[in-house]
Amino acid sequence: MDGIHDMGGRQGFGVVRFRPGNPRFEERWQALSYGLMLFGATRPGGYSMDQLRHAIERMEPRHYMGATYSERILTGTATLLVEAGVVSHEELEERAGGAFPLAGETAAGRLARDKQWTPLEHGQQVRVKNLFVDGHIRLPGYVRGRTGIVVGEDAPYPFPDAAGHGLPAREEPTYFVQFDARELWADSDPNASVTLSLWRSYFEPINP
Repeated sequence: MDGIHDMGGRQGFGVVRFRPGNPRFEERWQALSYGLMLFGATRPGGYSMDQLRHAIERMEPRHYMGATYSERILTGTATLLVEAGVVSHEELEERAGGAFPLAGETAAGRLARDKQWTPLEHGQQVRVKNLFVDGHIRLPGYVRGRTGIVVGEDAPYPFPDAAGHGLPAREEPTYFVQFDARELWADSDPNASVTLSLWRSYFEPINP
C-alpha cells in the first residue's frame, strides 16, 4: 500500500538524530510495549511480523508522523489484539484514561504465484515491477520501475503480501539487487549504489 510510512529515499526530513550511549528504552512504558508485542506474536494464534508492519502502515498519517517508534509498535500491537478479540478498544481507553487511537481497517492481501522460479545468475539485469497494491507489500516505492543487477541470492522467505494479512504465505526466493544510485536519484554520486533484498515476484529479468 502507498502511505506516509514508505519514506525510503525521501528528502527534506533533516538529519537523523542519534546520541551514542542512549539507553535502549528511555521510559518504562517503551519496554512494556515491546513485551506486549512479543506476547501478541508468540501467543497461540499470534500474528506475524508482517502483520505487525501492516498494522503500523494502517495508522492515520498524522498519528504516524507524530508518533515515536515505540508508539508505532504499541499502536500496531494494540490494533492486532483488538482485531483478534483479545482486548476491546473500550478496555484500552479505560486503562489509558482517555483516547487510545488504533490503526485503520485493512485491505485485501494477495497470494504468491504458484510456480517454480528459474534461478537467476549473478550479473543478470532486472527491472522492478511498477506495483501498486492496496494491502501490505515490502517493495520500496523509490525502486518501482527501476533497473538493477542481481549481485547475490538471499534466503527464501514467506511472501509478505500474503503474510501481512494472515494468508497462507509460500516461501519465495529473494535476491540482492544492486542499483546505480543515479538510476534512483539523478544527482547522486556516480560511484554510489544501493542494494536491496527483493522477493522474486517484485521484478523481472531483462532479456533472460
